[in-house]
Amino acid sequence: MQNALEPGDIIELSRPTYSPEPQSGTRLRNGPELRRFNLALADTVEQAIREREFAFVLGGDCSILLGALAGARRHGPLSLLHIDGHSDFRHPGNYDPETTLGAVAGMDLALATGRGEAMATTWPGCPVPLVEDRHAIQLGERENRDADFAWPDVNTTEITRIDVFEANRSGPLAVIERIDGALAKLPGGALWIHLDVDVLDQSIMPAVDCPGSPGLSPDDLQLILTRYAADRRCVGMTVTVFDPDLDPEGVHAKTIVEILSLLPRV
Repeated sequence: MQNALEPGDIIELSRPTYSPEPQSGTRLRNGPELRRFNLALADTVEQAIREREFAFVLGGDCSILLGALAGARRHGPLSLLHIDGHSDFRHPGNYDPETTLGAVAGMDLALATGRGEAMATTWPGCPVPLVEDRHAIQLGERENRDADFAWPDVNTTEITRIDVFEANRSGPLAVIERIDGALAKLPGGALWIHLDVDVLDQSIMPAVDCPGSPGLSPDDLQLILTRYAADRRCVGMTVTVFDPDLDPEGVHAKTIVEILSLLPRV
């Protein structure tokens, strides 16, 4: 995927060692290793932006959003366009961390907006939160209308919420209009785009850990991404959750590349 997108420079960071066991001083699964990795990622993103490069971060799960935001936030206030089939808003206010370890990949939006352990909310050279609620836009979530929705409190925040049902009903131009309105709340601030590819319908993108339906269509997603990747405020983008082990023939990787390769600056 990296070669197909023809990046100017490729910087590879060492993969964190994974441990499912509880660790001292944290109730986040693999917390110390994730923090170490994200600190290194923050330095890398900060340098790319300082050199006026577009920071395109291709990674594993959504936990990498935190390091990317930390690096970008050192340069000033940020808006976040969080495109994901899930709101990733798990935090100690809606589950019991004493009985269950927290998986950062399902908590990234909550942590980015300052909810949760300092290990994942407090970053060198950055204020807390990395992104204020009113400067965050969540697009594509598909579970908030379920009776057993795990994180209902996200619906009572100042986060701009455009679920997949509204997005598909209103169309991409209306979605762009809503996002533009949200971004206007931070005039002069930068923008970070986060794309979890499970926002695509599982019939199109099954090679993820939590596929689901409905989802955004590739054409609508590409139109929205093109609009904001081209925006002068946009300093970078994370792309996560694609699992190559679930795509041995590379069919679904090709779908992602087709979407991304047409974006300006990527």
